[in-house]
Amino acid sequence: MEDGTQQLGHCVVDMKELSANPEGLTAAGVMLTPKLPKVEFSLTCKDLVTSGRDRKPNALVQVAVVDPHKQHLVTQTCTEIVEANKDPLFLTGVTFPSEYPASPETLVKLTVYDAKDKSQESSNFLGSATFSVSDLLRAKDERLTLSLRSSDGVCTAGTVVVSRLKMGEMEEVDIDHITTDIQSQKCPMVCESASHHATIDRENNPLTGPVFKNPVCKVYRFQTVDSKWMLVREQMEECTLSFSIPKQLLSLYIQEDMRRLQDLRELGELSPHWDNLRKEVMTRYGGIISSYQETLAELDKITGRSFKPSCCKAQKSLEFIPINLHTQRMRVTCPRKTDALYDIITVGAPAAHYQGFKCGGLQRLLSRYEADKKSFSTAYQCIYYSPEHTAKAQEVLSTMSLLQPHISSLADQLLKASQEHSSSGLRDSLKNLSDKTEQFVHTLKDELVKSALLALHAARPGYVSKNQKQTPVQGGQHQGHIQQSSDQNQSPVQGLPGHSPAAPATESTVVCNNVEALQTTTAGEGGTLPVRQDSIPHHKEYDEEEWDREWANVAKCLNCVIAMVDKLLDEDNNKQEPVPEQHLADVITSHNPGDWREQLRPLVTSLKECVTEVVDKAKRAMTFVLLQEAACSIPQGFLLQQRRDVVFSQALAALACGFVMRLYAGMQDKGFLRQLHLVGLVAQFESLLSTYSEEIGMLEDMEVGISDLQRVTFQITEAKTDDLSDLQPSVCGRRDHFTVEVPLPRLVFQTLPEEIKEGKPLRVFPVLFNVGINEQQTIAERFGDISLQERINQKNFEMLEAYYKSLSEKVPLECLPCYQTQTDIKELLETLGQNVVTKKRKNVEILWIAGTICRRLNGIRFTSCKSAKDRTSMSVTLEQCALLRDEHQLSKDFFIRALDCMRSRLTQGDIGQWEDPEAGAVTESKPASRHFYPIALLLVSSHLLVVWLILSLVFLLAKYQ
Repeated sequence: MEDGTQQLGHCVVDMKELSANPEGLTAAGVMLTPKLPKVEFSLTCKDLVTSGRDRKPNALVQVAVVDPHKQHLVTQTCTEIVEANKDPLFLTGVTFPSEYPASPETLVKLTVYDAKDKSQESSNFLGSATFSVSDLLRAKDERLTLSLRSSDGVCTAGTVVVSRLKMGEMEEVDIDHITTDIQSQKCPMVCESASHHATIDRENNPLTGPVFKNPVCKVYRFQTVDSKWMLVREQMEECTLSFSIPKQLLSLYIQEDMRRLQDLRELGELSPHWDNLRKEVMTRYGGIISSYQETLAELDKITGRSFKPSCCKAQKSLEFIPINLHTQRMRVTCPRKTDALYDIITVGAPAAHYQGFKCGGLQRLLSRYEADKKSFSTAYQCIYYSPEHTAKAQEVLSTMSLLQPHISSLADQLLKASQEHSSSGLRDSLKNLSDKTEQFVHTLKDELVKSALLALHAARPGYVSKNQKQTPVQGGQHQGHIQQSSDQNQSPVQGLPGHSPAAPATESTVVCNNVEALQTTTAGEGGTLPVRQDSIPHHKEYDEEEWDREWANVAKCLNCVIAMVDKLLDEDNNKQEPVPEQHLADVITSHNPGDWREQLRPLVTSLKECVTEVVDKAKRAMTFVLLQEAACSIPQGFLLQQRRDVVFSQALAALACGFVMRLYAGMQDKGFLRQLHLVGLVAQFESLLSTYSEEIGMLEDMEVGISDLQRVTFQITEAKTDDLSDLQPSVCGRRDHFTVEVPLPRLVFQTLPEEIKEGKPLRVFPVLFNVGINEQQTIAERFGDISLQERINQKNFEMLEAYYKSLSEKVPLECLPCYQTQTDIKELLETLGQNVVTKKRKNVEILWIAGTICRRLNGIRFTSCKSAKDRTSMSVTLEQCALLRDEHQLSKDFFIRALDCMRSRLTQGDIGQWEDPEAGAVTESKPASRHFYPIALLLVSSHLLVVWLILSLVFLLAKYQ
């Protein structure tokens, strides 16, 4: 750039400032290496000679470089085919990847062929030429004209013009001359690389190095409607999160299931029936843990790979890994305009390919499972718990595990503030403690906990029902407790909701005195609070009101703490007022800084012990709920959980990749960052699966997997160091809620809004739209059922509409990006809604409009099909060309040529290789091959015609019979 700036993703760094302050480089984690300017060039040919004098060649140029280590030619890239033209101008340029940095000694060989067909399987050699990078840089106007030598090295087969890509305005040239007979030699020299300056070492770039790697780049030049030229770069990268996220999830799954095993062991003694069920459930959990540990061990053995190709989609050890997860970025450079970026994440549909789709996918299997679970619960003598009850039990367990240590920590802070005699600290600590304890008590008041405790009591060996003779109560301890708590029907948390530490202490004092009375009454019987019993008594009928008294006593203990704090603060305020001199010595003597802590400590200790006891009892109750849910679903429930884990792992890896890419691109966009922490981002998944055969199961898996992403939040943290290992995103949590932490370098982190720096959870709203586009979808629409697709689109349209409503209420629409097409988002939503309910075959307008809305809302775009290859690449390239046409005035005459260029030698088709460890062979992977020729269309059409004829014949025969 002319102004000395350089772009890291979307983060602009002043190169002059960095060079003047080398220390800033290390602090930011940006390591610059001295490199030559990036070399990109375009190609044209003139006066090509073919064997037939009257025939014009279908020319293409193959570009190869000399391997600096092995000293042999390595094919680098190939241009598109320009048909029937002796003077072809190629729209596909040449750029050097990171593994072949351009140095002055780099030799480049250009070989021109006459392709007889687009498959390039049959082509004739026309001529070749060789030059070095230094030749190009030293040439006048950085342009070389080379003679093409034939195979005998004597005859000239024409010339090839190599031009360094430069930004400039095109001279007035007839468009027809550009595509046929080039008259002006300045046509190729109308673009300039946006990277025409010192480049950044990607491996040490903190905004890309930790997550994205192995970039593959393509460069094109296309003409605009005003006879200018735009430069278009496609850059595709692999994502390290393809493996790191699933591996972290596996570890979390293992930890969660091991905790579940421990909870089951801690349930205590159960009747023989329930004890046998517990053993069976524990065996199932042990099997899952063992399987996940084996999978994790296999994944730990894999090194150097960053994506899973489609040929491995049914491999068990890789079932948690998403298929062909890649990022696709298109950068558009136009004269006198700011560069524009368009990002898409391509990934295979999240689905359990190893487990298969014989019985359908998750959506169908879960519906059938819930319908059958009632009969299972009867057979296993269990209480039927709905999915909502099961989810509630998991939520209670999760909430208690978070709140208990938090309450304990806040209680310690309260004691610390009292020891320091800090009135403000005491008020703040008490307010936080009150808020968290309120939340804790509210969680325990749920009727599910109460009913689960009764069910657990019934499962004990000594259970006595109401219809049986009641065993006499031994001792007077429990009777005394019941009598002491006869006022339990009153509100137990007096003054708790909305309580202020400055409020009068009269009401709290009453409660406090009541609790003190309880302490005094029980002191002679063992010196413990009545709420801290060892367990639910087995020797008598279960008192259903006992649980209400126990969680209520937590609130009473808190009220006692509140009353004491209010009392201390009132005395402190009175002490600050002028008092007679004769009383001053007494006040100082009776109120020293140690008094506050000593008066609060017993009450705080009682509160913490009450919380611990209640947590233990509620934990056993909720564990028993989950035991019953697991017992009545053996083995189907465990198989479904494993399938759901697999699908969610693939979906989360893709979402994390998209979130990180979108975050890096928006670091300097204040409107985007404001939207991020106030509302969150929409993640739009575009699916091209058909509603036919096994792809129905894939779509059912994908629907559940994308929906489960609603349980995920993101959090941006400051990295410990600027090492790449410390900049890798991490996952924490459990199945009902996961948090993905994205660390950023210190200097980058400091530029974020305060809300984000304080760790505010950032939400993502996933939506899924599906439209099948292949020949199988034609069969499904004519003779099958597409209700699944219709239901998915309708449901997710409503979610997208709700997101926009929330966004428009909290964020000014001026914060959203501006586009050339000025269509209002409301109008787009209305059009999308109309298309969703319209009965139209292969209505791709749904996908087009949904994608447009996503970009207008600063969202994250995903495109998927079965393996993220053919259908995905067709969609991505068409979308990119449409963006060039609508947003950058791509000439209509160049639209088809631009599409052919992107699909003939595609970024996504050239990436990476995958080594098969068993066969020892290296097989080329094509994550999104764009090879799409007329012969393929003919084969598809012929196949479809045959299927249609067969089905028509079957229906006719059935009709006449």
